Amino acid sequence: MREKILRILSREGLASAGEIAERLGLTAEEVAEAIAEMERDGTILGYRALVDWAGADVERVFAYILVEGTPEHGVGFDKLAEQIAGFEEVHSLHLTSGTADLTVVVEGRDFRDIARFVAEKLAPSPGVTGTATSFVLKTYKLEGVLMEEQPTGHRLAVSP
Repeated sequence: MREKILRILSREGLASAGEIAERLGLTAEEVAEAIAEMERDGTILGYRALVDWAGADVERVFAYILVEGTPEHGVGFDKLAEQIAGFEEVHSLHLTSGTADLTVVVEGRDFRDIARFVAEKLAPSPGVTGTATSFVLKTYKLEGVLMEEQPTGHRLAVSP
């Protein structure tokens, strides 16, 4: 039941307990109680709007920064991640496999904001040994939602 409720809320954060209950064959009280419990135990971290910043005509740039770092004995990358997570520019932070140790999603007003953040805050942080920044140029899908309607049946022209 918890997983089904969470799946609905993750797609439709404004769904009421009554709406969810109707879909799942439960009572509104059962759903409300389950939601309250998940809020208390930290499973549900919060509620927010999914915003298309480009469509809102607000200056906003996102970048993915791959961070190479030095793990500390006994804590791994936790201390470094805690330090990086404390920066207000950091939108999301993940421990990742592959070429980098951490992937940081950073938000700024423009490209210069991101560049300043990397040069003045992130790169000089103790434990950071390297960074590689990729700017988001266009978002096609965000949190499972298509940002624009994609034309169906449209084919690209082929040149000889």
